[in-house]
Amino acid sequence: DIVHTNTEKSHANIEYGVRKILQSGALPVVVGGDHSVNAPIIRAFADKSPIHIIQIDAHLDFVDERHGVRYGHGNPMRRASETNFVTGMTQLGIRNVSSSNRADHKAAEAAGSTILSVRDVRRLGTESVLKQIPKGVNYYITIDIDGFDPSIAPGTGTPSHGGFTYYEVMEILQGVANQGEVVGIDLCEVAPDYDVSGSTSILAAQVLMNLIGYVFHARKQR
Repeated sequence: DIVHTNTEKSHANIEYGVRKILQSGALPVVVGGDHSVNAPIIRAFADKSPIHIIQIDAHLDFVDERHGVRYGHGNPMRRASETNFVTGMTQLGIRNVSSSNRADHKAAEAAGSTILSVRDVRRLGTESVLKQIPKGVNYYITIDIDGFDPSIAPGTGTPSHGGFTYYEVMEILQGVANQGEVVGIDLCEVAPDYDVSGSTSILAAQVLMNLIGYVFHARKQR
């Protein structure tokens, strides 16, 4: 359970729950909450095979510490990079510096991240983007809903214009599922209070439904 005002306990509960899911042999699919939930999810993979993280997000989320906070929604990719079982990251859609500065960007690259903006992805095209992602490895996919353009995902706390369309993201995710093993998924940062029409929640549900379908279809084909 999430314990309001107690991040440490909440994160411990998340890690425990994901470990239990992994022990059962099932695919963990976690719905946030803010992106801070990613840190305990990733910790749950410590005893498993190495993972490569695929991040869809407007923000790098690579802040080391801000106002004394190291496990907030701006820190999860930095924390993941500090583990010995995350072998690399592909960070897609990055277009806003509000959660990370130039030094954070350089630190992410030094840690082995491939960072592509929305414009980079459009210039390269899906096939070229997929070629930059290691093949035949275990993938963990983390999706911040603000990776999508606010025209289709307005219900989030930090919207950023110039985001992805639905099919831009889904074609990449389908390609990822086909070229390796997806071992975990999270989707975060949907804010129902800001989602007046409900369209963001519908988008999130559709993304997860189709992504899960991609994963199990790919497994069946192997």
